[in-house]
Amino acid sequence: MKIEKREYVLYERECIGCGECDVCDLNPDKICDNCGKCLDIRDDAVIKIDKIILDD
Repeated sequence: MKIEKREYVLYERECIGCGECDVCDLNPDKICDNCGKCLDIRDDAVIKIDKIILDD
């Protein structure tokens, strides 16, 4: 059986299966569940419109 080599996510080396890349950035005692809280993702965005130019 051939084992596929994977690139390590955090460093430039081959993956050794240590699990360091699975740890939550905000709580080191938790496994990352991709909640996005560490990325400061907003659900909405606001665009301010200064003026509207109509081409007649």
